[in-house]
Amino acid sequence: MRDVIVIGGGPAGVSAAIYLKRFKLDVAILMKDMGTLANTDHIENYYGIIEPIKGSDLFKRGIAQAKRLEIPVLVEEAIGIDTFEGFTIRTNVQGHDARVVLLATGANKAGLKVKGFLDYIGKGIAFCAVCDGFLYRNKKIGIVGTGDFMIEELEVLENFSDSITIFTNGNQLEKAPKHHQVITEKIIEIKGEDTVKSVETTAGEHEVDVLFIAMGTASATDFALRMGAFIKNNSIVVDEDYMTNIPGLFAAGDCIGG
Repeated sequence: MRDVIVIGGGPAGVSAAIYLKRFKLDVAILMKDMGTLANTDHIENYYGIIEPIKGSDLFKRGIAQAKRLEIPVLVEEAIGIDTFEGFTIRTNVQGHDARVVLLATGANKAGLKVKGFLDYIGKGIAFCAVCDGFLYRNKKIGIVGTGDFMIEELEVLENFSDSITIFTNGNQLEKAPKHHQVITEKIIEIKGEDTVKSVETTAGEHEVDVLFIAMGTASATDFALRMGAFIKNNSIVVDEDYMTNIPGLFAAGDCIGG
């Protein structure tokens, strides 16, 4: 069991890992990719940067610095965290045990950029199967996503309903779940009255009582919500030591509001 696993390879996560290593703790960085830094072409407001630098280049420098200190960098996708005598981070490859976990995966990803999405957040648009799945037992459930994170959420939702529709929103499904309808067309609108009633795609309209968002990889807030950590204004709440209300679960960077 490691002392600390940092989930996220951006500036906050790598900086924390470097300090932890200097204090002779057994720390590892777990990440799938370079995150939002990959989409940043021009950075110049960063300490020590004389000329503008691409986000991808800054990311590579940070990872190289961590590796120079012999900090393991595990290129895997975190899909869940279990708590029992510490933490077990489940990935698309294996499980990793740690006494402490630091969430540093950056800010939450944007949701669907379609008509009705923002109108129905909290009114049939949901982001956490563990938190909200029970509320929709025996209802028509929709879920948007294509990867391991979607499969993880889907497995939770299967405990509450046999009527589940998967929407890939025009993307290719990475794994083919059995026994569920899969809609591959692009979503163009979320419809409803007081709550969500249907999802309209380019090929037609599909009735749902709720639409769970599970696109891409799990964010820090996704993990925090599942574990019962406090969230405010879509950011993880931490104390002066960056610990959440869950002992041993810390968060840093954009996921706590910057």
